[in-house]
Formats: sequence, C-alpha cells, structure tokens
Amino acid sequence: MKKKNAILILIIFANVILGQRIKDITYFKGINSEQLIGYGLVVGLSGTGDSYRSTFTVQSVTSMLKRFGITVPDANLRTRNVAAVMVTAKVNNLAKQGSEFDVSVSSMGDAKSLMGGTLLMTPLSRSDGNVFAMCQGAISIGGYDINTSSGGRVAKNHALSGRIPNGGVLEKPILEEGFVSTELSVVLKDPDFTTSKTIADSINAVFGSTIASAVDAAEVSLSIPAGENNITDFLSRIELINVQKDVIARVVLNERTGTVVSGTNVRISPVSISHGSLNITIKSFPLISQPSPFSQGNTVLFNNQVPDVKEKENETSTYTIDGATNAQEVAAALNSLKVSPRDIIAIFQALKEAGALTAELVIM
Repeated sequence: MKKKNAILILIIFANVILGQRIKDITYFKGINSEQLIGYGLVVGLSGTGDSYRSTFTVQSVTSMLKRFGITVPDANLRTRNVAAVMVTAKVNNLAKQGSEFDVSVSSMGDAKSLMGGTLLMTPLSRSDGNVFAMCQGAISIGGYDINTSSGGRVAKNHALSGRIPNGGVLEKPILEEGFVSTELSVVLKDPDFTTSKTIADSINAVFGSTIASAVDAAEVSLSIPAGENNITDFLSRIELINVQKDVIARVVLNERTGTVVSGTNVRISPVSISHGSLNITIKSFPLISQPSPFSQGNTVLFNNQVPDVKEKENETSTYTIDGATNAQEVAAALNSLKVSPRDIIAIFQALKEAGALTAELVIM
C-alpha cells in the first residue's frame, strides 16, 4: 500500500486535578441566552448587491423610501448597491436596557459581497414576534470578493456574511421582572448522572449542609441556606466550586485534517484486524516488581504494553492487539507510519464494529 503524506494530530484529554468550576459546566435554570432575529437592508455596496431578480429587495427598498415620503416605481429602482439580509444575535436574558451586543449579518439574495456595506436600522425580535432590540452599523466581513475588469475574480474567505461588533442595542429587558429566585437549580450543559451527583455532593461539602440534591442527569436543585440574605453572593460561591466532571469515553476523528481526539479513559480490548499492508501488534509483557529481601513489601505483577508497527508492501497483513491498550497508543503507532486519515478512520471503525473499542466514535 502506498504511503500518503498525511499529518496526524493526536490530542489526549486528561481530567485536570483541580477539576472544572461549576459555572463552566452548568448554568442556573432560568438564566440563558435568547435568540433574536430580524430582516434588514445593507447599503453602500460597490455594485455587489442584489440584482433586480431579488424582488424582495426591490420591495423592501420601495417600502423604506415610502416611510421617508419618497415614491419610486419598482421598475425604476436599481439595487446593485443594496442587499437584503437576515440579522441574528444572541443576548443573555438578564441583560439590561441599553446593553450592547454583537450581531451577525447574512445575505439572502444574489449579492456578490457585503464588503463595505452598512446595515440600516433593523428591529430584532424573539420567536414570539416581540421586538426587544435594534441594530445598525458597518459590517466587518473579514474577507473580500473582487471582480476585475478582465473578468477575473479574487476572493478570500466568505464575503456574504459578517458581523457588527456591538451593533445591537437592547431596547427593553427580556426578563422584565428580573431573575426570580424562588426555585433555584443548576442545569448541566452535558447531562450526566455521575457529574450531577458529584456537583450536589461538592456543594453540600462546601456549605456543610444538605442544600443541593441531584434531580436527574441534567439538574441539581438548590435550597437557600438559612440566614443567606444575599442571593448574588450565594450563587457566586456556588459558581466557583470545583468539581471533577465525568467524561464519556469518546474518540473524535476528522478525515480532512487527520485529527484524532481521544480521552484517556478510552480502552481497546484484544482484537485482530486485517487492513491492507499494515501489520500492527500491541502486546502485553508481564513485569514483576519484587520487594527487597527481608522487607515487608509484596510482589506486584503488572502489564507493560509496547506497540510494534510494520508495513509490508503488496501484502495483506494482520492488525493484532494482544492486550488492552488505548487509542493514544494505536494512533501514535499509525502516525509513525504516516498512515492516511482515511486508513486511520477505517481502522477505528473496524475496532468499533468488532466491539473492541469501548468508546463512542464520532467522525467529522
């Protein structure tokens, strides 16, 4: 099998000794982000806007001009300097009136580029149709799309979407009554029964009483301790508590880049796989730790695993794992041969199908 010059990047996630802060893996129930959306017009484009075929752009420009007391027949409008766009944003529901936030702008017509454009004042509403914010400003696209006079084209990145930093302004608070703290609970971003119980136990240990209880894999209910008058201080103390998050055994593979991301808890059981000309053997060698004479120590037996990788031309060889190992060792062995990302994914898929890979396999 012909070797391919593929770069394999192996990333191994290990649990940090100090764990993660509760605020990094959870959020308080009732405190989250609201999605806002709006429809608007971008002007000031240098002939790269929507054509007359985008009838909604023509209608939008006509309606806008009427609000300013100007009447222009649709047939006389030329909209190459204008583009119809959808505007989206995400804002915390505790944000107060006047808070600024970033907005994303995306073309919905046949415009060629939004470079140099300015979004006109656009209302932003929630899914229920209530308007909560307005946005306006110059668009930053981080790229360009230029057509030359000779018919050539020079482009970089994506020129049909961009952002307006701090372009949105909240007109009224999303939670008019503020945060209601009658029922407190933290919600896990990645539901897990073990982590949920760990969070409850950690909170109870810090406060010295049973104020937290794991409801299910996604929620931990909280009770305000007696004498706790400052709810902000109470929630802040909970946010800073460190917990050990339980990580699901998972291997993530990216065929385009050859990236392999694996947790240290991913194990591979004994298995044998034939794959092209690869011959990979991972064996377990028993090692004995013998105590010194006349000491009170015990003899300890443990396995030392050493991967051995060889490639034979024009042969179909066998991939053998004689003892339990992990994805790190297998990927490192494959990387030493510069095996292509496609072959790496095929091998891990075979391990999964054979029941030897005790982890979730995610292919991007």
